[in-house]
Amino acid sequence: MNQITSKLLLLLWVVIYLPNIFSQEQTVQPTKDGVFIHITAGYDDPHRLLMPLKMATIMAADKDVIVYMDIEAVKVLVKGSLDVTHPEFESAHNYIKKLSGMGVGIYACPTCLKVAGFEVKDLMEGILPADKDKFFSFTKGRILTLDY
Repeated sequence: MNQITSKLLLLLWVVIYLPNIFSQEQTVQPTKDGVFIHITAGYDDPHRLLMPLKMATIMAADKDVIVYMDIEAVKVLVKGSLDVTHPEFESAHNYIKKLSGMGVGIYACPTCLKVAGFEVKDLMEGILPADKDKFFSFTKGRILTLDY
């Protein structure tokens, strides 16, 4: 085969097959966005504690959600802690149970626990010490942050 014939065959292949390659529908799995909710308030500000827990519960219906609690919020996450209530909201312990039941990760800052006089072993069932790798791997889509 000479060089001109080879080039013509290549051109013919490009004209016939290349459009078929690009016209096939690509099946791309849609990614689910995630919501990272950061809570700092505790007994000192029930509204600022309960609002993000309520938002986490709402968002978890169709988004990947993770809750990170530090500063004063960790005091609510230990065994035997007092529950927190406020009009228009469920209690903190109710939200925490709901979120755990929905498979939402609730993470406590270990350093904040220590500052508050607690240890990781004092955390309620289902609450985990913060894990930086989990903060980036809980969802495949974008990570949106709500900071309270």
